[in-house]
This record gives sequence, structure tokens and C-alpha cells, in this order.
Amino acid sequence: MNPDRKYWNHQQQVLREALTRSKDHARAIELFLNQHGMVHSSELAPAGSPSLEEPIWQGLTDAAARRIAPKGEHSIAWIFWHIARIEDVTMNLLLAGTPQLILQEGWLERMKVTESDTGNAMDLARIARLSAAVNLAALRDYRLAVGRRPREIVLQLVPEQLKEKVQPKRLQQVLAEGAVEESAHGLIDYWGGLTLAGLLLMPPTRHNFIHLNEAMRLKTRG
Repeated sequence: MNPDRKYWNHQQQVLREALTRSKDHARAIELFLNQHGMVHSSELAPAGSPSLEEPIWQGLTDAAARRIAPKGEHSIAWIFWHIARIEDVTMNLLLAGTPQLILQEGWLERMKVTESDTGNAMDLARIARLSAAVNLAALRDYRLAVGRRPREIVLQLVPEQLKEKVQPKRLQQVLAEGAVEESAHGLIDYWGGLTLAGLLLMPPTRHNFIHLNEAMRLKTRG
């Protein structure tokens, strides 16, 4: 598969249309798994398809991963933190109604961080602190663990569920656990307007793709 943006956008449209048709449910899940696998490590990428994550880490030094360019906003480390947290929150709390992975198995301690929100409201100073402190190997392990979950969850979904809206009580749980800060409440409003089908499009496929492109740009610009 070609990972360029034009091809990706076309595949997203194919997935979007399949998710709206109950008769295409099996095809929609297959498309989701293929696209989702591509935006994770090679352990999840489908056979014969590239992992869009692997080239970012190849040859990347720790210093480069933690670096925030002059006049820049993000580091590569923060990007991976952000996309992993968003996927953990949306796929577990919102889609499946199950606990976040970050609160299990000592992930905060393993990653050597105290932050547990998605990072949407972080200012530059907080982004810099997280980028400097996070254990990069543990961060990659956490993201892989997060990536495995939706691949299990979607196999349990039935067509009728994809038309359902995100449950308000699950959105409240996100706030109660501090996964999204009050100052980023617009994110809660956005998720609250989605169906479960919409939640599969954004964030675990498209959001990841957008930020992996950003990470690659940061790597190549140095």
C-alpha cells in the first residue's frame, strides 16, 4: 500500500462509506484494521503494508526525539505521547467503556511521567518537561499496547452499534479521570457529537496519520 496522503485520503473515504452500510460491516472492520495497523509499529502493520511509525524512529537519537525546534510547538516524543493518550482514552473509555491502559500495569511509572491527560491544553513549558522526562522505550511500548486494544474491540462490534452516539456518561468519565483538562473541553464536545463509526475514523486512523506526518517532518527538518 502507498502511504502518501492522497492515497490515504482515498482509503479513508472508502472506510467512511463502508462504516455507514450495515451490509459492509465485515469489509469496514477489515479496512479499519488495515489502516490502523499502518499507523502503528510493524508488529501491527498488515502483511505487505508499510508501518508509518517505524521510519520515524529509525536512526532517531533520543535528543532529536525530545527536541522542540525554535519557534516550534511539539517534539516527536510529545507527538507519540499525544496520539497514544488520545487513542487510549477514546478506544477504551468512549468506545468500549473499559479502563484506560495508562492507569494499569504501572505505565506512568514505567514512562517516568506524572502527566496523564491527552496534552491538548499543554503549554510549551509542560510539553518541554514531558519531552525531557519521558522514557522513550516505555513510551513506544505503551503506544503498542494501546494499539492492540482497538483491534480487539472492533471485532466485538455489531453493525447497529456503529450508528450509536458516544454515551454522555463515558464523556463524563473522561473528565472525572482528568484525561482531558477542562480548558480543552471542546474535545469533549467534539467526541460527544460522534457516532462510534465516527470515533473509528478520528482518532485511531486519521488522527494518528496526521501526527505521524508531523513527526516525520520534524525528523527530516532536524
